[in-house]
Amino acid sequence: MTTQANSRLSILFSRNRASLITLLILILLPFIVGLFEGASPATVFVNGSGQSKFIQGLAIEIFILTLYALSYDLIFGITGLLSFGHSMFFAVGAYLTGIAIKSFSLSLPAALGFVFIAAIVQALLFGIVLPRVKGITFALVTLGMGSVFHIVVMSREAGDYTGADVGLQGMIVPAFISPANERLRFYFLVLVVMALVYLLYQRFVTSPTGRVCVAIRENEGRARMLGYNTFYFKLAALMLSSLTAALAGFLHALYQPIVSPNVASLGFTVTALLVILIGGVGTLNGALIGAFVYRLLDFGLRRYIGESASFINGAIYIAFVLFVPFGIVGTWRMKSLQVKQGWERLSKLISK
Repeated sequence: MTTQANSRLSILFSRNRASLITLLILILLPFIVGLFEGASPATVFVNGSGQSKFIQGLAIEIFILTLYALSYDLIFGITGLLSFGHSMFFAVGAYLTGIAIKSFSLSLPAALGFVFIAAIVQALLFGIVLPRVKGITFALVTLGMGSVFHIVVMSREAGDYTGADVGLQGMIVPAFISPANERLRFYFLVLVVMALVYLLYQRFVTSPTGRVCVAIRENEGRARMLGYNTFYFKLAALMLSSLTAALAGFLHALYQPIVSPNVASLGFTVTALLVILIGGVGTLNGALIGAFVYRLLDFGLRRYIGESASFINGAIYIAFVLFVPFGIVGTWRMKSLQVKQGWERLSKLISK
């Protein structure tokens, strides 16, 4: 019995070696950065200021962005549902957390409970149109829903709760989890949440339900012909995706001093799409790599170049689509950079 258990653990470790090594590096990261600037692990542990605390904050943003990108990869990369209203899932979690804590003085567990209820409701709202529309029509319908929500949070009528175009401000985070005073604790909380969600997604994708979702992406008509009611499988993916994005919004509201209306815009949906395009559509672990590259590019370029960073970012994303069409993870798995094909695509675009 012990031999079998050891064998299973060995297989599990070999299959997830890269993920486990990455997790170990992320656990040690704050202390490693602290050592480079002469701070002892004890200083880092008591939230001493310095480069380590800054890196923790940047990593927290990447982890939250990873959760959001994972949720989009599930419906787009795994199930094949193109949604232009995905930012609504994230924004509902962020705004509802702020409103619950600031306006109604609810505890964190109660606020999280309301966020999850709202996530289920909005998934059902998106699911209503699933039997009637698909493809680009579904994308346009979701764009309409997301745009309506964006207008609502920016309206004067909802301004007392949402802050309108200024954003929701003044939310007091409980001291025991405050990112300002307990940055390292919040860092590990978000890291654990991200790791658990990633494991859940891996299990979902390899489960019978997940395999049917992949079949729907490849050929929904054939999946129906085999006897599967594709509506329920797409709804299951939407439900899990909505819960994950809302959870990311919940953590975002706790970390950021202001919940900006930008998180409810179409641009924020495009952010999720860009992240998984960079990392690799349908790869799951590409969400973390894509979030890492996207956030560091955005931060680094804006810091040293300023407003011109948007243009350079756009050029880099176009280069990714042309030369790394399968994303970093997908290209690594295929071991094909497609440089020649990329130049051919670029020459065709220029010639037109």
